[in-house]
Amino acid sequence: MQNRPIIIGVTGGSGGGKTSVSKAILSHFPNEKIAMIEHDSYYKDQSHLTFEERIKTNYDHPFAFDTDLMIEQIKELLAGRPVDIPTYDYAAHTRSSKTYRQEPQDVFIVEGILVFGGQTTS
Repeated sequence: MQNRPIIIGVTGGSGGGKTSVSKAILSHFPNEKIAMIEHDSYYKDQSHLTFEERIKTNYDHPFAFDTDLMIEQIKELLAGRPVDIPTYDYAAHTRSSKTYRQEPQDVFIVEGILVFGGQTTS
């Protein structure tokens, strides 16, 4: 790994091609240490709400995201430490109990609708 990883932010409106662009970048560099972090992985846990309440969530609103956790985990990755990124269960409309292990990389693509302007709670 180089001295300090590079972060590339990809943002835009819903359905604007963020994921497609990010995956195209990844596929263009198959032999490099590059990974994508999706802001959608950080939708807040809503297991305390009924399913009917969960489906009313505005997933394009800053309050839908646990951006503080995403920032914390990106800082850990920048420091060279692996993290366990949450996954979101779109069928249940809440965070899954499953995570995936992300190892430090040379480049991170951070993709999401609000990665440049999402509100945090701190």
